Amino acid sequence: MTYTFLQQYWWILISLLGGLLVFLMFVQGANTMLISRKLTPTWRRMLLNSTGRKWELSFTTLVTFGGAFFASFPLFYSTSFGGAYWVWILLLITFVFQAVSYEFQNKRGNLLGSRAFQIFLFINGILAPLVLGTAVGTFFTGSDFIIDKVAMTDPSSPIISTWGNNWHGLEALITPALILGLAVMTLDGALGGLYLLDNMEATADGKLDKVIKGGIIGNGICFVIFFVTWVIILCLMNGYAVTAQGTVVLEKSKYLHNFMQMPAVSFMFIAGVVLVLTGLWLGMFTKSRKGIWPAGIGTVLTVMALFFVAGFNGTAYYPSYADFQSSLTIENSCSSQFTLKTMFWVSLLIPFVVAYIAYAWRQMDKTHISEKEMNETENKY
Repeated sequence: MTYTFLQQYWWILISLLGGLLVFLMFVQGANTMLISRKLTPTWRRMLLNSTGRKWELSFTTLVTFGGAFFASFPLFYSTSFGGAYWVWILLLITFVFQAVSYEFQNKRGNLLGSRAFQIFLFINGILAPLVLGTAVGTFFTGSDFIIDKVAMTDPSSPIISTWGNNWHGLEALITPALILGLAVMTLDGALGGLYLLDNMEATADGKLDKVIKGGIIGNGICFVIFFVTWVIILCLMNGYAVTAQGTVVLEKSKYLHNFMQMPAVSFMFIAGVVLVLTGLWLGMFTKSRKGIWPAGIGTVLTVMALFFVAGFNGTAYYPSYADFQSSLTIENSCSSQFTLKTMFWVSLLIPFVVAYIAYAWRQMDKTHISEKEMNETENKY
């Protein structure tokens, strides 16, 4: 088990967690439909109970994603989470709103009313994927930070990284990274609709399906526009390449070169996009209620491919446009070989955790959410 193998292994694992997180945020995407006036109170309650049984999965995956980054690439964690902290604080606040909203919106004595908490869920559905996608977009566009490892030896101010402006990450919202954020936001909105079709029982008149399909079509079309725009920008933009001597330099069309020089990653990316489009097609234009599965698998593959393009093939995955040599690579930002090796053995437990999640998921979704259940069952959100 060489140091290089362990570094690449943990980047692959981080990429997988990132893909799963984007997929599982269909919960947030589905909640953007809560403010639709076309939903009856019963249908809105069905939607809440459909997503309410899954929200812990997306939150747990977010925590795991952050924890894995901290353990395997601590310099990224300290730089991004410590410098661009407004982005991560905003993301966590929206998740807090989500948890509180599910639990309290229908409690007796609720002074704000259920509608206020549903608006909180809507805000979470918009901001969480938007902020996360924009943050990942900075893996390509770069951020405003400087790394000074020598500062660690200064007892008066042992700060290894400093942020170059007072926006602390929010400046990414006015860069091309926002386009990827918009793509993730609309993708999760479409995935949320696909999940609702699979998880909720159709009404006798079919009107609920029409409302859900309307959301899938609107989000799906916007996603295609934003995603195609992002891919074009990505292939044309200059990238941050790492030379054999470890120097970071700008390279014209670096990310396009990465796709061309890593055919397996290109195949993964194309396969993922095709699967996402297949799932969207099934949800938009057919009677199939299973579009969430090809779209979900495609989402994971596509996000993983983007992470690979950002970090492999001699590329700085967290570039600094303030100081190129401060840019973070898989090699210069990872933990020690001992730490990575120890965590490697721990990571072998992941398949068992995934198997448990799959079992719990199947048990929760064995029976579709129905109007009858909302009218007869007390144990519900």
